[in-house]
Amino acid sequence: MTLDKNYIADHIRQALKEDIGTGDYSSICCIDAAETNVARLTAKQDGIICGVEIAEMVFEQVDNTLRFTAFKHDGDRIKVGDVVFRVEGSARAILAAERTALNYIQRLSGIATQTAEYVTLIEGTDAKLLDTRKTTPTFRMMEKYAVAVGGGCNHRFGLYDMIMLKDNHVDFAGGIEKAISQAYDFVKQNKTLKIEIEVRNFAELDKVLAIGHIDRIMLDNFSVKDLKRAVEIINHRYETEASGGITKQTIRSYAQTGVDFISVGALTHHIASLDLSLIADK
Repeated sequence: MTLDKNYIADHIRQALKEDIGTGDYSSICCIDAAETNVARLTAKQDGIICGVEIAEMVFEQVDNTLRFTAFKHDGDRIKVGDVVFRVEGSARAILAAERTALNYIQRLSGIATQTAEYVTLIEGTDAKLLDTRKTTPTFRMMEKYAVAVGGGCNHRFGLYDMIMLKDNHVDFAGGIEKAISQAYDFVKQNKTLKIEIEVRNFAELDKVLAIGHIDRIMLDNFSVKDLKRAVEIINHRYETEASGGITKQTIRSYAQTGVDFISVGALTHHIASLDLSLIADK
């Protein structure tokens, strides 16, 4: 996944406006406008770095005369004590940009790091790790980018690039048959979109298989034993996806069932930011 630089620039602009407001008075009151300094971003935790270029864009927006030197790049593994980048120039500008830059790079690195941990757990299986739409509002592009940096795969970006018939769609539409048939007619007449449908039990799975006209079946909250049986019943006629409450402790067992995809909302929904610190070189 690639980042839309114009979107990111606008996002940063709003983030800086939110943080700086009418001025960084903490710096203005005690640091001379002509004062220059150097600061380095140092890792206080092992992980996967992500968001270096975004951090550079933050410093550039605050003051385009700041000199930014990257020593690590997105996707690199870092260890405690590693210097990720150095920035030098106006001390006031460095401090004004610091928190916003850290907010981006720490969160995205946390997502990339956690994703890499999940990916490692399913190595040797054919299952691919997917993210979800459980993202921070306005951060989706960046958070899904971080998943890709960590070795995961991106699921649909939004409501517009894939049809996913979940339980509420089925219930509101009046049942599985109506939901699928109307989705299939829509795709034939309007768009080239894949259709995925969620099933909650074997009875629903049987109905879906009898109807067809879909591309992927999401098996939601199935036990490992039931998932294996469901994958065998589907027998490669459609792509399969496991979802619902899958953790680091259970993901390998799910991956070994032969399922094609495993979606984990926790990749972006329950994450801890990576511990990074911007330290002034005195």
